Amino acid sequence: MSESDSASSAFRLDNVSVAYGDFVALRNIDMTIGKGERVGLIGPSGSGKTTLIRTLNATVRPASGSVFALGEEVGPLEQASLRRLRSRIGFVPQDLGLVANLRVVQNVVMGAFGNQGLLSATRCVLLPSQSEKERVFEIMQRVGIGEKIFQRTDSLSGGQQQRVAVARALYQKPEVILADEPVSSVDPARARDTVELLVRLAEEEGVTLVMSLHNLDLAREFFPRLIGLRGGEVAFDQPSGDLPDGAFDQLFRLSEEELLEG
Repeated sequence: MSESDSASSAFRLDNVSVAYGDFVALRNIDMTIGKGERVGLIGPSGSGKTTLIRTLNATVRPASGSVFALGEEVGPLEQASLRRLRSRIGFVPQDLGLVANLRVVQNVVMGAFGNQGLLSATRCVLLPSQSEKERVFEIMQRVGIGEKIFQRTDSLSGGQQQRVAVARALYQKPEVILADEPVSSVDPARARDTVELLVRLAEEEGVTLVMSLHNLDLAREFFPRLIGLRGGEVAFDQPSGDLPDGAFDQLFRLSEEELLEG
């Protein structure tokens, strides 16, 4: 694939492997995700979904292979350039990454940290300006809880805190949103609401959305492209409507060795 192909895609991975010591978390991954795509990553626990998300986010460096994110090859980038690149990528982690004892507005403005120096970032958290508060309120209205803007984050329900994490990602005006199992700890109704919200916002903003999740029904309903991971390798990568009925069963079926380990 040419350099122009890399520039026209959101992400491209060429023969990427990631290892933690002797454990290989991703093995020989080749993948291209186009700008504006909605991609669901599915697979059992330990399949490599979180590592792949962190590799796309340029927070994990591969042991081998090349990673291109938003037209830039990640490997040669120094810290300042990496920080600028990450500021273009919104991230919703599994644990949400919120500061519980701060107010909602303070958590949301942290989304712009990648574009600010230390003094400016500290100021906007401690004393957000009127324009910053107005922008946070507009985003909080879009995620459905504008009235919560000045509440302490730890006073919110789990579903509301998920929306704060989504608002924080939107606040940084990203070109991509990566979400790592953002609905793993809520009930099915709230999970569906959160996935639907992220998909709608990504479409409205025209940004790429890559989400890892376990819920197969949600994956099929909301993501035109599904990538199945198992044992750090790509088991399938195709349109969700083209997947045969047994694809999910095969992906989540435990091997004899895994059963014995359990």
